[in-house]
Amino acid sequence: MQRKQTSRIMNIESSIQIVVAEAIKSIYNTEVTSNQIQLQKTKKEFEGDITVVVFPYSKIARKSPEVTAQEIGEYILTNNTLITNFNVIKGFLNLSINKTYWIESLNSILSTENYGYTRADEPAPLMMIEYSSPNTNKPLHLGHIRNNLLGFSISEIQKANGWNVVKTNIVNDRGIHICKSMLAWQKFGNGETPASSGLKGDHLVGKYYVEFDKAYKAEVKELISKGFTEEEAKKNAPLMLEAQDMLRKWEAGDKETYNLWQTMNSWVYAGFDVTYKKLGVDFDKIYYESETYITGKEEVERGVRENSFYIRPDNSVWADLTADGLDEKLLLRSDGTSVYMTQDIGTAKLRYNDFDISKMVYVVGNEQNYHFQVLSILLDKLGYNWGKNLVHFSYGMVELPEGKMKSREGTVVDADDLMAEMIDTARETSEELGKLDNCTEEEKAEIARIVGLGALKYFILKVDPRKNMTFNPKESIDFNGNTGPFIQYTHARIKSVLRKSAEQGIDISNTLNNQISISEKETNLVQLLGAFPAAVKQAGEEFSPALIANYIYELVKEYNQFYHDFSILRENNQDLKLFRIKLSAAIANVIKNGMKLLGIEVPERM
Repeated sequence: MQRKQTSRIMNIESSIQIVVAEAIKSIYNTEVTSNQIQLQKTKKEFEGDITVVVFPYSKIARKSPEVTAQEIGEYILTNNTLITNFNVIKGFLNLSINKTYWIESLNSILSTENYGYTRADEPAPLMMIEYSSPNTNKPLHLGHIRNNLLGFSISEIQKANGWNVVKTNIVNDRGIHICKSMLAWQKFGNGETPASSGLKGDHLVGKYYVEFDKAYKAEVKELISKGFTEEEAKKNAPLMLEAQDMLRKWEAGDKETYNLWQTMNSWVYAGFDVTYKKLGVDFDKIYYESETYITGKEEVERGVRENSFYIRPDNSVWADLTADGLDEKLLLRSDGTSVYMTQDIGTAKLRYNDFDISKMVYVVGNEQNYHFQVLSILLDKLGYNWGKNLVHFSYGMVELPEGKMKSREGTVVDADDLMAEMIDTARETSEELGKLDNCTEEEKAEIARIVGLGALKYFILKVDPRKNMTFNPKESIDFNGNTGPFIQYTHARIKSVLRKSAEQGIDISNTLNNQISISEKETNLVQLLGAFPAAVKQAGEEFSPALIANYIYELVKEYNQFYHDFSILRENNQDLKLFRIKLSAAIANVIKNGMKLLGIEVPERM
């Protein structure tokens, strides 16, 4: 599946594991496999780069952990040029790596194209990742933003780990919720269109979804006042009955209903496209529930014929999952209309028909955990052996400091409004701090866009995706701390250093002198750079953009300390000066590559 990257830095741990295994064999005549050797980064308070955990081998040596560590350290120091010094703290052997190694590693990092990424081979397995999944009765909101950002970032991370990836979207463009917007527009819209109102199409349709809810609640209230129970009132409200009738007409192919649906959905699609483009996400393949539900109904009907599902007296179709420790699941209503589950069955089948999928990943919030558990079982009951291998990437909800959002009540944070607000705030903050001085108006607008959206994306993606989170726009745009703007500004700072070095006539393509003396801070930075491929790999295994975000933050934080404490362009030693410039260039590349995996741009200047 994957081609190995050639980078010496990536092999440091395995090299030390081999050396330690050789030492144990030589000293204690005992075979130990290299992958059994436990390593960790040496703690900052101790001298060294990498620490060997020696406790497991004291029994082999029949000596104390301290003595065992001392003996292994002496052997390595005598027999290997990679290690220049060691010290022992109880059962921990702290090894200092030859400075030459770090300098050569930096050269290797700079010469490796797309360092940290693994290119997919042609026959690499295919991972399909579904995200976004909007409803066409309302615009995208803050919850959708987290979904889209996670889905896009996970896709990019998996590509960087050697997978072929297909990014897909399933548009929920049919169902009772769509009919609610359609009906409200018919009754209250007076022919309003995006062109006549100046509203984006998705905003216009969302407006009538809210209008339906207002009018429906008023009807329910009136029926309750006439003696109906709340449940009876909700079922018998005229608007709800009309919406249900509209859904039946749509599924029956009623021309007038279908044309209205087509018109209003086209408004929404145009609106979504604008939002997706601004957010910087895209898709390789889009499916529509208005098409997939038909396949889903066919599969459910087949399941009935094969006795996997059953029909109740009211003609509704159900799956009995009690033997699987679950309950019974509705698949077709008594009037023959389908439910979400029906559509998801159809979509899954069509996808596997269209693509040779090795892994199917659904990026959907944790409120749908049960839904995907059921979907997996139903597909298995229908005879699809890939049913049980579906992955539900279950992420936490995003809230505002004020609490949860409600679409029907019109209290959601609109995605377009939020992005516009972030960009405006980024511009104001940047101007106040003097970061846009000497920029043209065009440059100011572009930097504000990059910083504003970067702040939004980073704030959301730095959080463990499986946790609920609170998004605070004010906290996200800060040029200090664990924020997108802090990282972006550091990248721009490095780019400024590189431009000035070029003006001085310094050629950073020149090979470094590997005999120069570099500081512990510089060694740590190269070591951090060396950890990037492992961070990408782990992020892929755990489906966690947060691991990339927090890796980049650590790298940037360390670089800024280095920038503050060490001279770069004013360094008198030319060899050392070149090293620091090349180190800065490598860090800028990793920042850019890492942020790219998060879907975040980095400015060249600020």
